[in-house]
Amino acid sequence: MVMGLHPQYLSSFWKTQRLLLHMDGPLPYHKRHYIAIMALLKPGEDSWSLAELVQALVLLTHYHSLASFVFGCGIHPEGEQDGVQGCRPASPHSDGSPATDDSLGGSGVRGQGGLAVDAMQEVEVLMERMKLLQDSQLEEEGITQEELETRFELEKTESLLVAPSGEGRREESRRSSVLCFVEDPEFGYKDFNRRGQQAPPTFRAQDYTWEDHGYSLINRLYPEVGQLLDEKFQVVYNLTYNTMAMHRGVDTSVLRRAIWNYVHCVFGIRYDDYDYGEVNQLLERSLKVYIKTVACYPEKTTRRTYTQFWRHFKHSEKVHVNLLLLEARMQAALLYALRAVTHYMT
Repeated sequence: MVMGLHPQYLSSFWKTQRLLLHMDGPLPYHKRHYIAIMALLKPGEDSWSLAELVQALVLLTHYHSLASFVFGCGIHPEGEQDGVQGCRPASPHSDGSPATDDSLGGSGVRGQGGLAVDAMQEVEVLMERMKLLQDSQLEEEGITQEELETRFELEKTESLLVAPSGEGRREESRRSSVLCFVEDPEFGYKDFNRRGQQAPPTFRAQDYTWEDHGYSLINRLYPEVGQLLDEKFQVVYNLTYNTMAMHRGVDTSVLRRAIWNYVHCVFGIRYDDYDYGEVNQLLERSLKVYIKTVACYPEKTTRRTYTQFWRHFKHSEKVHVNLLLLEARMQAALLYALRAVTHYMT
């Protein structure tokens, strides 16, 4: 229902999930579902073929990233709905336009006097910054590669200081119902560097790209899913309704790119041709906290985390952010995993 706010993407996502779990493939169905539940992989007595390994990796990254979307949108099992944070699915408009119920994104703010004005000002400031960035890109300002690298390193280091929101109480209560399936309860995301240590490693996207390397490897070993994954990445990266809160006819490309590249930055991936100064101009801190929490610690996402960013935006627009998060996280994980497979093969 929540993904249905963006039907073009939902169609692409559903085709991919159907192929992964229900269509012909190297792994039998029961093993695919077990991997989907397990989402961590340890070597067994029998080794897998590369085709089986790649399918397993796609399943793992698919469900890891799907967890970010599910928790980020507040979708919980029925038994856990009482007393936990959640997002109410929006109702579609009668004119056929995307659903825009902003019960979490705006109405809660409107009733608080000055906060509504502040939220509207945030929209206008963001609009102005986007316009300035688009204008400066047209002027083709010269920035050296050294400066671009420095801006990325600053953003990467700053992302380590962005702590996840949420309380451990909610995480512990959730764990109690699934502990029988878990071997290592402490397993989860850890920052790829600790403060005060040597600079974190950087994955240069140009050295192993999805378009030139990851896609071709999957296409060779698991061809059907390679095409669908590429389609899914393209659909969500280019998805736009040219709207922003109360504005229409808006070019949101710089904002979508900033969100996508920030997710990859959190995982240490750098694009040589991107100015990471744009991330700091377009993504205010509450949005960065939300992205870091949902991408890395989805189970710690709370209603407050959700409501604190983009307070005057529509619910469907926040869901759109979660779709970008889902696919950017999945592509980042696949880049690391497929690069390792490539190194093994060579």
